[in-house]
Amino acid sequence: MATKEEMIEQQLKERGISDPKVLQAMEEVDRSLFVPEDQQEKVYEDRPLPIGKNQTISQPYIVAYMAEQLQLDKNEKVLEVGTGCGYNAAVISRLAKEIHSVEIIEWLAELAKQNLAKTDYDNITAKHGDGYSGWKEVAPFDAIILTAAPPSIPQPLKDQLKIGGRLLAPVGRLNQKLVMVYKTGEDSYEEQTLLPVRFVPMTGRADKGGTYNK
Repeated sequence: MATKEEMIEQQLKERGISDPKVLQAMEEVDRSLFVPEDQQEKVYEDRPLPIGKNQTISQPYIVAYMAEQLQLDKNEKVLEVGTGCGYNAAVISRLAKEIHSVEIIEWLAELAKQNLAKTDYDNITAKHGDGYSGWKEVAPFDAIILTAAPPSIPQPLKDQLKIGGRLLAPVGRLNQKLVMVYKTGEDSYEEQTLLPVRFVPMTGRADKGGTYNK
């Protein structure tokens, strides 16, 4: 049974996670609050774990890696698309001023709210909805992170980024890649591919070739 200390040292530091703020966030957030009772012995293993109905909590390394790539600071507002069980939102909340998270699966959105209520983090707002459209009422965002893979990055999410903001997302269906998008102007972007990944596909409008009117 892996310990939290082994997770930090072996799964994160030894694999290149070096940002002290990210390492502190991974240390601070209690992953056991987001994992079902029958998975508690595996809570700090470096792999996804089942949380019910074919859904999983992401492995610690990919959570830390994505958080480190975003280079967040305490003055920033973040949108997360795909709350899942709430673990990633909890980690991001330690690095940013506020995080707004959208989950398309209703029971998961409710589970995330229950899990997050076990923490004392007061800068997370979560709701049930289709994250394809972002969260226009609280936009624009300094950063946007997706935890499910669309075939291509939804335009409304790009529109809701501040100029100078960045969006991190797994993209693709069969062969997925983790992509960072930088918003360089009102309608201009730069894109960087980071590494191959495997995430659950984004559903809802993203699955239907969703259309969007600005």
